[in-house]
Amino acid sequence: MGMRATAVVCLLLLVTGCASAGGDPAARTAARFLSAAAQGRGQQACDLLTPRAAESVDDCATEILSMGLRAGAVGDTQVYGDEAQVRVGGDTVFLHRFPGGWRVRAAGCRPRSGQPYECEVEA
Repeated sequence: MGMRATAVVCLLLLVTGCASAGGDPAARTAARFLSAAAQGRGQQACDLLTPRAAESVDDCATEILSMGLRAGAVGDTQVYGDEAQVRVGGDTVFLHRFPGGWRVRAAGCRPRSGQPYECEVEA
């Protein structure tokens, strides 16, 4: 592929937003988690939770679907060592990096003035 064709492909990726969400593994995990929950794939969503987060939800595969979690555009992603915070749509997702990859430790989180986030799923 020539230099001009490569530049056009890169420009198209940036315009469509594929490059921004696809480049960060934590952001991809957060987006996959919320997408699975929003599309009724509860077990797939639960498989992306940390063990402690999964334990915090009774009958995870069923209950995760009733929490109103929604997929959306991946926004700001902050990575601090093995911890990450990803904004997706109107939600904030917190993740932890394990040897096998990123897992969601809190989701459906909303900020509270002067207090920690309030989350639907939390470890």
